[in-house]
Amino acid sequence: MRRNLLCVYLWAMALAPSVALAQAPGTSSTAGAYPSKPIRLLIPFAAGGGADVVMRPFVQKLSDGLGQSIVYENRGGAGGVLAGETVARATPDGYTLLCGAVSVMTVTVNLMKMPFDPVRDLTPITKVADVASLLAARPGFTPRTLKDIVEYAKASPGKLIWGLSGIGSPGHLSMERFRLDQAMNLTQVFYKGAGPGAVALMSGEVDIMSANPGVFMPHIKSGRLRPIAVSAEKRIAIMPDLPTYGEMGFPGYAHSSWYGLAAPAGTPPAIIQRLYSESARVLKDAELIALFARDGGTPVGNTPEDFARYIRAEISVSAQIIKAAKIKI
Repeated sequence: MRRNLLCVYLWAMALAPSVALAQAPGTSSTAGAYPSKPIRLLIPFAAGGGADVVMRPFVQKLSDGLGQSIVYENRGGAGGVLAGETVARATPDGYTLLCGAVSVMTVTVNLMKMPFDPVRDLTPITKVADVASLLAARPGFTPRTLKDIVEYAKASPGKLIWGLSGIGSPGHLSMERFRLDQAMNLTQVFYKGAGPGAVALMSGEVDIMSANPGVFMPHIKSGRLRPIAVSAEKRIAIMPDLPTYGEMGFPGYAHSSWYGLAAPAGTPPAIIQRLYSESARVLKDAELIALFARDGGTPVGNTPEDFARYIRAEISVSAQIIKAAKIKI
């Protein structure tokens, strides 16, 4: 009997350190096991847009690194509010995430009373990538350069039709700034995303539109769309012969779309750190970097703290443009 008790005692003593470690302050058995089931990622845009070009290959790499599948769900509309609110109201356990983008994170909050606050109700994880914008024209559109477009808009007020992938999108804000600076009179047509907008551009519903290069490239290669300029500091690798706005005589108009990851506020720090660390590792992958470059993108992978500061600064910048352009929902 004594011998049996001694064995039990020695077994318990051997197990004690591991039990203490598992329950040590600041650790979480839930976070430690994360992820233990599929993760749901909401994309606040219609399928086929710029977000898909960047996020789909990234999500595949992230899924492999986390060892769990990531369910990719496009939910466009309302400037990203539908997807954003769903994530903001979700259980903060790391299993419902948002593709944080310009509109939903920094613009729409300046346009309307939102059912959630992107700063208060979401936790930034990391910015995944910056992507330059490419201005393309429909088949048969006569103006060939930015100067031609400005002259066309001034000579025929309201005749130029500019397609936009949603109110408050990066293309919308950059277009408004360009329109104001050049005193252009034009007509705006909004779509639920760059994908539907590109279809409208090819069909001739609109004259020109800005979007991520990856959205337009298949149609440019097939001759169904014509590139005009890229809104970036320098030319992009995928189209080295395409001039920038600055090279066409309009400096200072470099802007980009960006995409990142966010979780509901209150998500355990250990889970946020796990998602950030794996994302940062994935964004150094040579294959992914090459895929981004092919579509005009640059990987970022900043820390949650840096991403949060960036979002707050961008909210202030967008507010200034919205006020100047008198943009309203």
